[in-house]
Amino acid sequence: MALAPALSAMQRGGCESESAAGWEAAAAEEEEEQGRVDAGGSGEPERTAREEPAKARAPAPAPAQPGAAEEGDARVLRRSPPGPSAEPAQGPWSHGKPRSRGRSCKRSSGRAADGYHFVRPVTVDSSKARTSLDALKISIRQLKWKEFPFGRRLPCDIYWHGVSFHDSDIFSGQVNKFPGMTEMVRKITLSRAVRIMQNLFPEEYNFYPRSWILPDELQLFAAQVQMVKDDDPSWKPTFIVKPDSGCQGDGIYLIKDPNDIRLSGTLQRRPAVVQEYICKPLLIDKLKFDIRLYVLLKSLEPLEIYVAKDGLSRFCTEPYQEPTPRNLRHIFMHLTNYSLNIHSGHFVHSDSTSTGSKRTFSSVLYRLSSKGVDIKKVWSDIISLVIKTVIALTPELKVFYQSDIPAGRPGPTCFQLSPGVFENVPSLVDEEVKVAVIRDTLRLMDPLKKKRESHFPDLYMDRKHRFPLGSDRLPSAKLHLSKLSIVRSQQLEKPLARKEDPSDSDLASSSDGSSKPNPDAQLPSICLKQVFPKYAKQFNYLRLVDRMANLFIRFLGIKGTMKLGPTGFRTFIRNCKLSSSSLSMAAVDILYIDITRRWNSMTMDQRDSGMCLQAFIEAFFFLAQRKFKMLPLHEQVASLIDLCEYHLSLLDEKRLVCGRSGRLGVRPPYSGTAQEATAAALLAEGSAPPCPDRLSHSRHALS
Repeated sequence: MALAPALSAMQRGGCESESAAGWEAAAAEEEEEQGRVDAGGSGEPERTAREEPAKARAPAPAPAQPGAAEEGDARVLRRSPPGPSAEPAQGPWSHGKPRSRGRSCKRSSGRAADGYHFVRPVTVDSSKARTSLDALKISIRQLKWKEFPFGRRLPCDIYWHGVSFHDSDIFSGQVNKFPGMTEMVRKITLSRAVRIMQNLFPEEYNFYPRSWILPDELQLFAAQVQMVKDDDPSWKPTFIVKPDSGCQGDGIYLIKDPNDIRLSGTLQRRPAVVQEYICKPLLIDKLKFDIRLYVLLKSLEPLEIYVAKDGLSRFCTEPYQEPTPRNLRHIFMHLTNYSLNIHSGHFVHSDSTSTGSKRTFSSVLYRLSSKGVDIKKVWSDIISLVIKTVIALTPELKVFYQSDIPAGRPGPTCFQLSPGVFENVPSLVDEEVKVAVIRDTLRLMDPLKKKRESHFPDLYMDRKHRFPLGSDRLPSAKLHLSKLSIVRSQQLEKPLARKEDPSDSDLASSSDGSSKPNPDAQLPSICLKQVFPKYAKQFNYLRLVDRMANLFIRFLGIKGTMKLGPTGFRTFIRNCKLSSSSLSMAAVDILYIDITRRWNSMTMDQRDSGMCLQAFIEAFFFLAQRKFKMLPLHEQVASLIDLCEYHLSLLDEKRLVCGRSGRLGVRPPYSGTAQEATAAALLAEGSAPPCPDRLSHSRHALS
């Protein structure tokens, strides 16, 4: 009954009263959204627009959560109310679309009378963001997106998880975690992945220190160290032991001899990796430091990698000395972890980005450039190292991905910012780097960007200078930024000066002279730089294991599994025509059993029985070395991949022709040619012939 006066008034007023209240209804909807926790998150039905007029006369209830108004954002783009001469806007809105009630009114097309498009904000579920929460909230506010800190019944556009992809079941949208990434960045799994690449390309992967996996390789570690000492008695190495699943410096210690490894039952419960320790690191202010540079893996297929233009450098709090038996336990001298050094009495808190125990990477580069270091060469080496490391990880990630999100089944798309932004933002240094990285990651993954670009085509142009909103930044008087041109910090120094310049306005004018608000106009340029596929030509030759993973996934058979059964392995051998008089199917079965048994005894995951990807790679290396004996290992592997892909492409083409012919009731003709038969024979003999263009998977080293 309370709605009757409002409805009758709207009918009497017709289109005029309905359109004049458009901006007021939008503001009311925004206030109502900000003043309560999302109804879907609490199990209540979401309110409709018909309830708004009745609520306008009643006292507003107290918000369910004090912080909800701060965390939520408007559902429409803000603008000032129309003046007396302005054209009337559309009437009360439900879900951002106008409704008309009078017969004389036209149906709304979703466009306001002045030509504006109202695109809903991107929704972000942050209920599982156990880490990086402060930086995430600041980023969402700067983007004017809608955050759901307690979850939501309806699907969100982006789900931000703090730890793992498996934090909750998601069937749509985008998740900031890849399945399997938690496992892949552990010390043992990473070392094994890089070791495979070192076997194929030893020169390209010499940046990774020599590593041994404990306890499996403890005897091998002791034997190899003793062998080197016998050859060079002056060699006095130091080794660092890192627990496999450890973080924040927990459980790390230095040793001078393999006999110093702590064996009191801990290795069985907590495997570890031991590596050669760099005894003469680069120092600044006599302190050891590290580089924490953020990398965005935007997509696996196709592979897309971004690198942040700035990062963090964490400093030790005691002057560095080369390891001796007396100082091996001085963690504040040897370990750069922030979580350890924060407890040191010498830890320096600073609002400056170039001093203190935590600094920006750009300030470190500025110090190095003042000493004559070639900064362009440093960045080139960093980008190369990042791409090579990601290439080593992607094959296993593909297997995890198809297991959790099989093709043809509903599921989210994934991206990941690595390493995780674990700490809060207690200082200017943290905000300067972390907020920018998270915010620009969200901008790159924005699912509504194309829709906004179609609504605002004249506003989305490449701009060299964009600046953050002053309300979401720390006071500019505290900024002490690097002068390096490679860092976005230069763009943040004069936000007020730009704001006063009317000739360089952030609002673009449309053809009819009206201005439209650009959601990204007040933001700085993206601080993440694409490095792949931008530099794909220089690094694609390294992706041999990626191609092996594609073969492995093809023969897995059952969707959702991660291990290859004996039938799948036999099918792989048969379809790729790898069996011969010297390699019978019985020998293939023995090969499968031996390699699978050894790898299953080394891995902790016993959920599935069968051959894991790394065991398949070992078997593939064995087959390649048997068939192409006179070539280096990487060329042997590449030749065998070419042979397998060639036979599988013929098989796919034959099945396609048979399928078409079966539907037409015609017997399929023989699809092979003399050229293809000759090529297959040459490959089987161990040569690498030029394949036909439509079936070619050639490689530059074999052309």
